[in-house]
Amino acid sequence: MIKRLRIKFVAVNMAIVTLLLCCILGLVLYFTQANFERESIRMMENIAAQPGRFPSPADLPEDVQLPFFTLQLGPYGELIATGGGYFDLSDQAFLQELIEATLSKPQSLGVLEEYHLRYYRVEKPMQLVLVFTDMTSEQASVQGLQRTCLVLGGLSFLAFLAVSILLSKWAVDPVAQAMARQRQFVAAASHELKTPLSVIITNAEVLEQAGDDPARQAQSLSGILTMSQQMRRLVEQLLELARADGLRAHAPFAPFSWSQALEETVLPLEPVFFEKGLTLSTEIEGEIFVRGAREQLTEVAEILLDNAQKYARPGGKVWVSLIRSGKRRCLLRVENEGDPIAREDLTRIFQRFYRADAARSQGGSFGLGLSIAREVVSQHRGRIWAESQNGVNRFLVELPTMKA
Repeated sequence: MIKRLRIKFVAVNMAIVTLLLCCILGLVLYFTQANFERESIRMMENIAAQPGRFPSPADLPEDVQLPFFTLQLGPYGELIATGGGYFDLSDQAFLQELIEATLSKPQSLGVLEEYHLRYYRVEKPMQLVLVFTDMTSEQASVQGLQRTCLVLGGLSFLAFLAVSILLSKWAVDPVAQAMARQRQFVAAASHELKTPLSVIITNAEVLEQAGDDPARQAQSLSGILTMSQQMRRLVEQLLELARADGLRAHAPFAPFSWSQALEETVLPLEPVFFEKGLTLSTEIEGEIFVRGAREQLTEVAEILLDNAQKYARPGGKVWVSLIRSGKRRCLLRVENEGDPIAREDLTRIFQRFYRADAARSQGGSFGLGLSIAREVVSQHRGRIWAESQNGVNRFLVELPTMKA
């Protein structure tokens, strides 16, 4: 799959590059050849514009640089004069062939391919003037430019091909990572669901064989209920994670008071902290407004508070604060006293299904809460990170704010 994507990327990229190279080099050739032709025609017009005389090469202006010669015909088409010092004009038979070939052309300006000459026919009173320029150097220059363009085009194609191959790995790498995360996610979810299902099946078989033994029946039913509730929590978190992934497309963003939403989130949880013997301290600055999905951001706060009460040391303290951070940012901080988080786990704990040993597996945790929080915060153009020092674990969420 990834290999096919890389090949497709390189093929599309090289098709575009080839088209651009052909257009650029083709335009260079076209305009160069057109410029040669324009200069040649301008020179011939300057020569023909000098009435009554045929200049020698030494008498020509600087812009006349191509080899030329002129023929003057009488009223009956007879050759009466020649001019120009670049050619041998003594061969009358050759000159007559040129005159006949030129007069047979309907256009007054054209090319005699078999002689490598460009002609210009000018009718004057009682005479006809024919101006010829040699195209050999012009054609050689164009052919040399064509060879140069082919070499440059080939080298450029190879260079772009090498760059495209290197870029294809960089471009496809996010897709490869996403596919790897998807495989890991499916494997982890299957593993998490497999364990409670196995327990439920085992308890159901025991219940079936228990007969009239109330104790065994009660024990089996309790195991089935416990595992069913655990599976329900896992499925709910998987759904929350899916909703967080598609938040931008489905959830309407609107301004709301982040201060008020946080206060309403903390208030119902105070009895939970009290029952566990934890001290909860709050410091929420008022009139902090953000734009986003209120329900999802509230869930982020709930996840962080739930983690704080789960992993706080017995009788420890938990702090919740919301303050402004700079002109257009705010900072939510949730801290708790507890076992320190290892430095290498400070970023890993935001990965899906990641649990740092027993500290992340207690209390029915599946390692999805912080992943959900990270997705939601990312969709709100914010950032979330963790710190651990001096026996205090700290989770921070920074979000852009707006005016009330």
